[in-house]
Amino acid sequence: MLGRFVTLAAIIAAASVGVAGIASRAPGVDGSGTEKPAPEKPADDGGWSARGGGGWSSEGSGSGAVRIERAGDSHFYADTDVDGVRIRMLVDSGASVVALTRRDAEAIGIDVERLPVTGTARTAGGDVPMRSVTLDSVEVAGIAVRRVRAAVIDADMGVSLLGQSYLSRLDAVNVEGDTMTLR
Repeated sequence: MLGRFVTLAAIIAAASVGVAGIASRAPGVDGSGTEKPAPEKPADDGGWSARGGGGWSSEGSGSGAVRIERAGDSHFYADTDVDGVRIRMLVDSGASVVALTRRDAEAIGIDVERLPVTGTARTAGGDVPMRSVTLDSVEVAGIAVRRVRAAVIDADMGVSLLGQSYLSRLDAVNVEGDTMTLR
């Protein structure tokens, strides 16, 4: 029994290190706000920071960091700008891609009915149809990522998810206490 517990703990630790490595290896912005070149991915823009009750605000130019405070429900939410439309998203490092609700997808001008169903998404409520799309830009308080893979989920998720197709392209995603920092 103890051996199984130790093995499970090692697997969980390895998975956590792997996710942290993904989140910290992508190209981004240096502290001066200057874009760094990316060999295979677009560079990120920067220069803003965030703070507040589950929201964000400007901290000053050149910081290249966004700080998001944990909301009352213990989750982190980011006010994103997706293709020019403001959408509040739950930051979900366990989601492979940015997952849009049908309502949010339609708000940014996606004709959901014209998108073919490309697979299924595994959610807490079971498997649901998924429609793939590429977003021109996803931005959180000045940190923009171009050409972001996303999925429109045909289920009542309630909130869109800011997943790894955005997060893994940042320089770092860190959580310390009740503050998440994106760089």
